[in-house]
Amino acid sequence: MDRPSLSPSASSPAPAFGTVAVVGLGTMGTGIAEVLARAGREVVGIDVSEAQAALAVTALENSTARAVAKGRLTESERTDALTRFRVFTDLQAAADADLVVEVVPESYEIKQRLFRELDEVVRPDAILATGTNALSVTRLAAESRFPERVLGLHFFNPAPAMKLVEVVSSVLTSPEAVARVTELALELGKEPVAVGDRPGFVADGLLFGYLNQAAAMYEAKYASREDIDAAMRLGCGLPMGPLALLDLIGVDTARTVLDAMYAESHDRLHAPAPILRQLSEAGLTGRKSGRGFYTYESPGSATVVRDALTPLSGEAGPAEGRPVSSVGVAGSGTMASGIAEVFAKAGYSVVIAARSEEKAEKAKARIGKSLARSVDRGRMTAEAAAATLELITPAGTLDAFAEVDLAVEAVAEDLEVKRQLFTTLDKVCKPGAVLATTTSSLPVVACATATSRPEDVVGMHFFNPAPAMKLVEVVRTVLTADDVHATVREVCAKIRKHPVDCGDRAGFIVNALLFPYLNNAVKMVQEHYASLDDIDAAMKLGGGYPMGPFELLDVVGLDVSLAIEQVLHREFRDPGLAPAPLLEHLVAAGCLGRKSGRGFREHARR
Repeated sequence: MDRPSLSPSASSPAPAFGTVAVVGLGTMGTGIAEVLARAGREVVGIDVSEAQAALAVTALENSTARAVAKGRLTESERTDALTRFRVFTDLQAAADADLVVEVVPESYEIKQRLFRELDEVVRPDAILATGTNALSVTRLAAESRFPERVLGLHFFNPAPAMKLVEVVSSVLTSPEAVARVTELALELGKEPVAVGDRPGFVADGLLFGYLNQAAAMYEAKYASREDIDAAMRLGCGLPMGPLALLDLIGVDTARTVLDAMYAESHDRLHAPAPILRQLSEAGLTGRKSGRGFYTYESPGSATVVRDALTPLSGEAGPAEGRPVSSVGVAGSGTMASGIAEVFAKAGYSVVIAARSEEKAEKAKARIGKSLARSVDRGRMTAEAAAATLELITPAGTLDAFAEVDLAVEAVAEDLEVKRQLFTTLDKVCKPGAVLATTTSSLPVVACATATSRPEDVVGMHFFNPAPAMKLVEVVRTVLTADDVHATVREVCAKIRKHPVDCGDRAGFIVNALLFPYLNNAVKMVQEHYASLDDIDAAMKLGGGYPMGPFELLDVVGLDVSLAIEQVLHREFRDPGLAPAPLLEHLVAAGCLGRKSGRGFREHARR
């Protein structure tokens, strides 16, 4: 059988993909068409539905009009882009295309039939790209008479805004096809990342496991949908919470992707949470249907309206909190100093106690420097900074907590150290004082049972740096009194933090969702599937994450990350949560991240 030549002759210039056909004009297909038209390509849009084709034209008109209004496009450029976009309902319209990008439903049957039909329509030298994010590119390519010209071209939604494009090659794909499509992605202003053929590729391979865990967490009634989403936005700086993102992607789409990933990996983290099936089969597929995890104003709307599924986070419960006017903070490190600063800024009288008077004085001096920086940046006046510092009293013993209303421990993440401290707090704090631990991974109930008043003990997990981060995870044990829980929520409001409620299990909300994602990224590198740089780029450009997983691991510390992953593995006994051996080896070698000068990357020593 004759094979098509995908390379230009030595005397002719490289094809520029002057004409591109986009088959399937849903949200993603229309977005890809817009990117191509705005970049000067002639775009042939094809959809079996005349109504959908007409909607695509309207969507392109509206999207480019918004781009003009925001100064991202001139009126002349908009006119040119609209002129270059033509829609059809017949696949024959793709006959002269240099490149065909299919974005039809995620079904082997539909896509394979399309590839067979395209073989009869397009030129032999045209490249065929699938937009799948869940199916095997190799299996799809095998349906073409010329599998070497078939590859994956995975854009992210919304295509005009998101920079990442995953270029997926199978064992059948020719290097020339990959090179030409990669060059096109660069010309479109995108960041192409080359990946191999496995479900989810890089970005979705990491993203959907995390989304699945969030859905399972909500289904188990561990935390409300609002608290789960707020925790990940405020605790990790993500642009959107996981349940809101599932609604945007489509609950049915997420289920399809996870099914494909589980079939490949048999990792329970990718086994679709039952709630995804329930919602999908009920037609509650997210924004597009008007209801998913949230309820929306109308199908396709982004405006959330109240419903009867779950009370909104932060609504007042029946219990009233205890009065709090003075706070004790145990510890002298960065976190303890930050927490003491937060309380003092809110007008509370604060005692910061360390193992010695000298350490406590150093902690107060650190707070003084932090307040001075706030003054320099215009965030507070010199008078307000002085008044705040005056509210902080350093002490070399926990006996200074005798009259505080709330005692917050922020010492080393060691259970025995914390239990001993709570035993002491039990002795020195007055009856009715609330005792809080800032642990991020240890059982709060173990601290509570070190006292004779476990009903007064609660978790109050601040995030670092405490003055800047808005989130506090409020962790109640099976023994925590209602008024103690209410006290902490009221205090969070006064110190201008956003409280989210969760139960006393390893990782709470944020770490339980974040660290399996980080661990899976390590496994990708360990398996030589993708490089550190490509994975970090994929999550920043494709997922809108503020940092890539390896950047974040080096900042957090590989030893800290390993310890948290070990705690999660012990708690849930899920093989998929076992720490990646590569992470264990790096920690054993002393490569701990930025603090040691080397982690996954080299860093200047601190």
